[in-house]
Amino acid sequence: MNARHVGIIAKKEFLGLNHEKTILLAILLQLFVAMFSSFLMVGLTSMYDPSSLSTATRVRYGIGLAGSNSTLDQMLADRPDFTVYRMDLSTGLAALKERKLAAVIYVPPTLPDAEEPVQVTLYTLQNDIQTAIVQVKLKEVLLEYEDALREARSSRLSATPRDVQFPAPPRSEGFYEFVFGLLVPLLVFMPAIIASSLIIDLITEEYQHNTLETLVSTPVSFVEVVWGKVLACELLVPIQSGAWLLLLGLNGIRVANPLTILLLVSLASLALILLSALTALHYRERTAAQFIYSTALVVVILFVVAVPGNPLNVIVRTATGAPGLDLPGTILIVGAASLVLAILTHRYAERIGRMAQMVS
Repeated sequence: MNARHVGIIAKKEFLGLNHEKTILLAILLQLFVAMFSSFLMVGLTSMYDPSSLSTATRVRYGIGLAGSNSTLDQMLADRPDFTVYRMDLSTGLAALKERKLAAVIYVPPTLPDAEEPVQVTLYTLQNDIQTAIVQVKLKEVLLEYEDALREARSSRLSATPRDVQFPAPPRSEGFYEFVFGLLVPLLVFMPAIIASSLIIDLITEEYQHNTLETLVSTPVSFVEVVWGKVLACELLVPIQSGAWLLLLGLNGIRVANPLTILLLVSLASLALILLSALTALHYRERTAAQFIYSTALVVVILFVVAVPGNPLNVIVRTATGAPGLDLPGTILIVGAASLVLAILTHRYAERIGRMAQMVS
């Protein structure tokens, strides 16, 4: 196999990527995610952690307060997030329906030290993003009011309660989970998935455009053509992944051990690219090859994710600066899998090349 021929084919395919509109759109989507990761973090983390929204907004919300006077009035007034309006309950609910208020709170006439519980009623809009933010902010005030009621009724206790000090939760927990649990693996592995789908198109188009016989009649062998296409797709992965990590750094998101991450992603992407190349060489038709490969990819991902030391987990830990003892083993296993797939791809391409020469 001539390395110069492989380089020529790789250069040709790499420069021709600007004609692949689907690939370009996928790259632009990743570019958008990487460039505006800090902005997207606020919206996506709110899907599984609504409390994160309470720290991301500085808007003052109008709150209607109805019912009896209580210490809750002053607690709400002391918060910079709320503008409190005293009004009747019916007036407040009418203003809430017209979205002139973010919420309405009704305080019953029950005394703080009464025997019966104090049932405070909160009225909000259903299925509204603003409601999720307001509820999180109001929860803090209502918990403070609850503590005040407990203090007012403390004389009823027959035993002295013991104070238990719990450690404060980390302030950036939602950000940390989103960035290192979702964003980094998504950005660095998406180029591998894109490249593995691209190699199917690059190989099957030789059959669909009837250019295989022309290729084998030139000094370039079919094996060199296949490896040139594989090399072009493989080069795309570290370039993209490195660019995404750089853009994350510009967004203020620092990822530890970027070179180690790029090495592991490059090896994993090589395995995926060779697997898709084998699929394309066997089926030789784009639709069938893409369907079979996509189905197989889902099965492979489910199997790999079920393993504790899988590449996704290793990348997450490596990005946080704690790669763990299974990093060398993971690199060795992924490298061995890539080597086996490389041997199979090489032999299968040689077989197809001999058959094409016999036909021509």
